[in-house]
Amino acid sequence: MLRPCGISGFGRMVWSNGISGFGTQITIVALPLTAVLTLRASPFQLGLLTAVQSAAFLLIGLPAGVWVDRLRRRPILVRADLVRGAVLLTVPAAAWLGVLTLPHLYAVALVLGVGAVFFDVAHMSFLPAVVPPEQLERANGRLEATRQVSVLAGPAAGGWLVGALTAPVALLADAAGYLASGLLLSGVRADERPAPAERGRLWADVREGVTFVIREPVLSRVALGGALTRVALGVCAVGYPLYLVVHLRVSATTYGLLLSASAVGALAGAMLVARVTSRHGVGPTLYGSAALVVLLQLPALATGPGWRLLLFPVAAALAGAAGVVFNVAQLSHRQRITPGHLLGRVNASMRFLMWGTTPLGGLAGGVLGEWLGGYGVFAVGVALLALSYLAIVTAPSIRRAG
Repeated sequence: MLRPCGISGFGRMVWSNGISGFGTQITIVALPLTAVLTLRASPFQLGLLTAVQSAAFLLIGLPAGVWVDRLRRRPILVRADLVRGAVLLTVPAAAWLGVLTLPHLYAVALVLGVGAVFFDVAHMSFLPAVVPPEQLERANGRLEATRQVSVLAGPAAGGWLVGALTAPVALLADAAGYLASGLLLSGVRADERPAPAERGRLWADVREGVTFVIREPVLSRVALGGALTRVALGVCAVGYPLYLVVHLRVSATTYGLLLSASAVGALAGAMLVARVTSRHGVGPTLYGSAALVVLLQLPALATGPGWRLLLFPVAAALAGAAGVVFNVAQLSHRQRITPGHLLGRVNASMRFLMWGTTPLGGLAGGVLGEWLGGYGVFAVGVALLALSYLAIVTAPSIRRAG
């Protein structure tokens, strides 16, 4: 049985996940608001900030998988946390000194992106060394539930901190979260056996991971759907603050609360995914949850002033529940079917294929924001987010996954 205590290795992973996740959600609110409110960034500059942070998945996403397979994964997790915590401290420091600039924010966003690449790939590859295969759905569900608690509380806290302390100072909370997460993960013990490195085999090893994903019908279709989703989220990262904060003039605190809504449903989805998968099987769970996301996300298009503002959090909560069921089920399936010596490269390949499109979404969001205005880019992002899951619903291989 998995126990989220501070003694077990998995317990440390749960606490680390919650603490760093809380801080990350504050940054999701505070970093773009630092650009918009403190530095008066234009829509295109805001889109560029989103693109820079996700560019690391394109630049080093695939080689990172090889390094994760060749090295012990726990030290990678710890170092990624410490580096991200340190770089975030430079933003409030620069603001206090009056020297904060957009290029500084772009540099911070790039380092955060690089840290996220290594941390995410290593984290997904490290978990099977900590828990047995038959408990992966439960373990991933527990980690996702913890993350969603952070998503629920983090944006609201971030909005309040921005309002009370200014956006740059609010980033101190995320810096502290990363440092605490690194300390917790440093105490996790697991039986890790890195793959031996062979000179001149970097790109051959990269190709091995990509080939595994492309030839596996479920993983390849999930990667396609994920790539489309990341484009949509890149557009949303521009559209949400432009429409909700600039156009509808909601406060920073209200904006944080609106972003937290998806976590309400997502938390329920994370707690139910092991039971749903056990009852219906992997294939029907993936197909059904993807179909629900398509249907439940679209009502957010009617978001507007007054009571129509409630449509955004309601749609986000319902779609969030289905989306988390899908994400946890597909990740557990991937961890189970992938050979251990390939896990880092396969996870990196999936992240590269999916997250590598995020810069395109951020740049597209910036251009659309200049062209269509706040609601236009908001609506495009919401519609793309819903329709991206059609890549899953239209794939016969998804239903046969087991």
